[in-house]
Amino acid sequence: MKEPRLSRRTLLSGHLQAPVIHISSAVVSVLPKHLENVVQLLSELPEVEVHHRNASKIVIVLEGPDSGALGARLAEISGWEGVLSANMVFEQIEDSAGHGEER
Repeated sequence: MKEPRLSRRTLLSGHLQAPVIHISSAVVSVLPKHLENVVQLLSELPEVEVHHRNASKIVIVLEGPDSGALGARLAEISGWEGVLSANMVFEQIEDSAGHGEER
């Protein structure tokens, strides 16, 4: 279903949907000699968190506005030196209204 355009009419009629956020976990496989450099680069990316690592795999969580943005970020990571692959494992879609606000 196509999302309505942002306008006064959609706002007043209540047809404006709350924005969503896509949260994904992914595994980045690396050559062991590049592990530390890749972890450092990942930790510098916005909306990316490193959660676990071993000698050749890094588990990350990333956020974005849609699946395409997450896929593009993983494609970017997979092109880095020493990275063998960057694959999405799980994706969850959340209503972003109220995220980051104290209740």
